Amino acid sequence: MRQGTNLNFILIFTVTVSLFGLFTSLILALYPPTIQENISWRKPLIGLAFSLICVLGIFAAFFPRRCSEVSHFRKGKKNLAAGEASVALKGHHPDCGEFSAHVIHVSEHRLCAACTGLSFGAFVVLIGSAFYFFGGWQVDEMSFLVVVIGVVGMLLGFLQLKSRGFIRLSLNTLFVLGAFLILVGIDELVQSLFVDLFLIVLIAFWLMTRIMLSQWDHSRTCQNCESPCEIRTSKKKRLVSAAQSINGANKN
Repeated sequence: MRQGTNLNFILIFTVTVSLFGLFTSLILALYPPTIQENISWRKPLIGLAFSLICVLGIFAAFFPRRCSEVSHFRKGKKNLAAGEASVALKGHHPDCGEFSAHVIHVSEHRLCAACTGLSFGAFVVLIGSAFYFFGGWQVDEMSFLVVVIGVVGMLLGFLQLKSRGFIRLSLNTLFVLGAFLILVGIDELVQSLFVDLFLIVLIAFWLMTRIMLSQWDHSRTCQNCESPCEIRTSKKKRLVSAAQSINGANKN
């Protein structure tokens, strides 16, 4: 129980910090610092850093099985208990009706809606990054509006847990586009290497929060499911084992 409480506290903390980061972005756009740096390599450096985050995100989306090997979903034992069903992992989602809102079907393929949306958004912003950070593209007087649109896009991305299928895909795409628009808008307004690096770290933190929300949603879905299966049983055993370890440590 204590472990679950700690995890909930961490999730609340990361969500709170993420929302504060979005609020800070709006303040920076509304009241940009007057000191601007004339560093010629600022844009290429920030463009490379942001592009690296996008490439890593695309890799994670295209190779979900490698990610699932270290995620909260594990394959159960081969010897199933009585009445326990075997559930296969497709990508990093159990092939279970409880996760129907999390996936889309394209032809004969079953895809994670969130990962597909994030990877599509990453492809789009990679093109946008090439134009802005390396091609001299500017947003000028639209910078503040660009930041506002980006914040709205990210908020919708955080709220995508209640959506299904292609709507979930679209909101995850907006999440990535929102991060890009915030970075571009504030870079245009502030023109500071320090602020840009702060935003890069903040974007990575937003992505981590987004992943934690998905993991929490997955765990909640399994806990609310009453159908016995190897994945649910395996998760329950790990939670009991962790709770026993914590209790043992407290007694010592």
